[in-house]
Amino acid sequence: MRDILPVLERWYAARVPFGLATVVAVSRSAPREPGAAMAVGPDDEVVGSVSGGCVEGAVFELAQEVVASGEARVATFGYSDEDAFAVGLTCGGEISVLVRPVTPESDAVFGAVATSVAAGEPVTMATVVDGPAPTGATLAVWPGTVAGTLGARGLDVAVTADARGELALGATGLRHYGARGERREDAVTVFLHSFAPPPRMLVFGAIDYAAAVARIGAFLGYRVTVCDARPVFATPKRFPQAVEVVVDWPHRYLHATDTDERTVICVLTHDPKFDVPLLEEALRRPAAYIGAMGSRRTHHERMERLIDAGLTADELARLRSPVGLDLGARTPEEVAVSVAAEIISLRWGGTGAPLTATVGAIHATGSA
Repeated sequence: MRDILPVLERWYAARVPFGLATVVAVSRSAPREPGAAMAVGPDDEVVGSVSGGCVEGAVFELAQEVVASGEARVATFGYSDEDAFAVGLTCGGEISVLVRPVTPESDAVFGAVATSVAAGEPVTMATVVDGPAPTGATLAVWPGTVAGTLGARGLDVAVTADARGELALGATGLRHYGARGERREDAVTVFLHSFAPPPRMLVFGAIDYAAAVARIGAFLGYRVTVCDARPVFATPKRFPQAVEVVVDWPHRYLHATDTDERTVICVLTHDPKFDVPLLEEALRRPAAYIGAMGSRRTHHERMERLIDAGLTADELARLRSPVGLDLGARTPEEVAVSVAAEIISLRWGGTGAPLTATVGAIHATGSA
C-alpha cells in the first residue's frame, strides 16, 4: 500500500473512482502477506500487486466490476489439482482479497489515512470484510482520534480499542466481533491494516534470560535485537531465528541506535561496567520501557552509581528495577513472562492485580 499511495492520492484528489484490492488473509505458501494491495484506476491503469502476478488478471476484472456496481466484494484464490491455472495460485497457497470502490463519497477517510501514511504518522484502517455490517465500510483509527464508521456504535468502539492495540505493535490481520462489537463472537469480520513499523525491543546481555525475553518479545510483535560485547555468548545460534544479534559494547550500540516512545529496553547484563553506562544512555532517550535485572542489593548499588553519574530523579524514575512483576518467577521463561507482563501493564495502564480483585470493565473501550 505504501508503494502505490502517491498514485492513489492523485486519483482520490481528482475524484476519480478506483478499485482497491487488499490481501486480507493468506494460508500456506501464499505469495504476498496481508496488506499487499493493487488498484485499478482510470483508463484501466494498474498499480501494485496482490500475488506477484498469479491472480492479477482476475482481480483486475473484479476491480472493474466493483467500481461499476459501487459494491465491495471478497474473493478467495487457491490451488486445486483440477483447475490450478484457472484459479491462478500454482504455489499451493490461498489468499483472500477484499476489493472495494474508493471515492471521496464512498470512503471519506481515505484521504486522511493516505496523508498520515505519507507523513509517517501511525494509523490503522479498519475495513469490514464479512457479516451484517456493510462490506467495505471503513474506520480510521489514530492514537488519539478516529474517523468514519463501520455501521454500529458498539462495533466502532470495540474495533477502535483493538486497532490501537494492533497499531502499538504494527500488526495487521483479521479480527472477529458480534454485530454490535461483542467479544468472542464472529458475526462480523474486520481487517485491521496498521501503518506503523513494529516497535523495537533491545535486549542487552546474551544470557539464558535474554534468550527467553527475546522469544516472548518476538511473540508479542516486537522487532528484537540482542546485544552483548562478548562474541562467545552473542551468537545467532543461541537465539531465535527472527532475532538480530549484535556484538558490541551495549552503551556504544545504543548510542548509535534510534529509539522512540514505543521502544522497549531490557538490561540483563548484570555487570556494572556494562549496565551503568548503558543505563546512563537509555534513561536520557525516548523509550516506552527501561528495565534492568538484578537483586535488591544490585539495584541499590546501581542506583548509587547512576546518581554519581549525574542522572536526575526524573530520569531515574523511568527505570523499572528489579525488572518485571512479582509473579514468583524462577526459570528464564518465567522471568520472561514477568517482564512481558510489566511491559504490557505499563503500555495499557494495567494494575498488575488479579482480575478477580478488580471491578469494572476489563478492557479500556477507547472512544469512537
